Amino acid sequence: MKRRDFLKGCLMCSAAAAVGTSGKAQAAGSFEGYPDAMGVLVDLTRCVGCRSCEAACNKEQKLPEPDVPFDDTSVFEDKRRPTERALTVVNRYETGGSEPVYRKIQCNHCNEPACLTSCFVNAYTKTKEGAVIYNPKICVGCRNCMIACPFNVPGYSYSSAFNPVVKKCIFCYDTRLKNGKPPACVESCPQEVMTFGKRADLVKLGHERIRETPSRYYDKIYGEKEVGGTGWLYLSSVPFDKVGFDTTLQNEPIISNVKDFLSMVPMVLAIWPALFSGIHLLSTKNKDGHDDHDDSHNGTGGH
Repeated sequence: MKRRDFLKGCLMCSAAAAVGTSGKAQAAGSFEGYPDAMGVLVDLTRCVGCRSCEAACNKEQKLPEPDVPFDDTSVFEDKRRPTERALTVVNRYETGGSEPVYRKIQCNHCNEPACLTSCFVNAYTKTKEGAVIYNPKICVGCRNCMIACPFNVPGYSYSSAFNPVVKKCIFCYDTRLKNGKPPACVESCPQEVMTFGKRADLVKLGHERIRETPSRYYDKIYGEKEVGGTGWLYLSSVPFDKVGFDTTLQNEPIISNVKDFLSMVPMVLAIWPALFSGIHLLSTKNKDGHDDHDDSHNGTGGH
């Protein structure tokens, strides 16, 4: 593609996206999730850190082989977060009890995702089944979603400035969820840590477990109300801040706090990817040291 045409296309798309973002920002904070959306209840009291869920995710999503084998417990020496190469990870926490607590981390599939409402090109979709999925063909690599996510989930590939890839757990949507099947991680767990079902039913199940065995559980379901509610819900034997959860999050969707701001400045957010792309192109010279700024040169705009 000629450089001038590329920049023109970037600017046209940015302007169109800005208009769309304004309307979407005004509507932010009004969606409470699909009534029949599916979810997963994660019982941290059952997890033994076997990392079977990591291996299943790796296979299902055809991800690269990990640097550290899935049966190597040395990974627990550091606290990890999801990346483009690992859409779910398990961390170990020493909480002062006789046994450590293990926590699986992946996209929580919010009822009203901040990643979706912060994306000015509409690369994200919240499906009726409850998954938050992502279209890499639309993404321009601005990484607004990474900043907006309250759980620090989306991972970014820095390998190419012109082929940005944001990756995160998609609830096995294409291969499983849309066909009514549980995600691969749930199905592979030998300890039955995760329960798949309708989110509304899982909330009831979580409260039943707490009520029936109060000595086993901390009296709270994480994700029931945080940032408007999430599709993945958690039970724990200890306060959630001891196992790495952010317990300072509000109950209202995060985007509700900034929707007026987003409606005022969408053009700024929309133009900067094109601006930096232009800077990169202008700084790139042909091998002979000449710039191909004149598209009409030799009838091709280049050599």
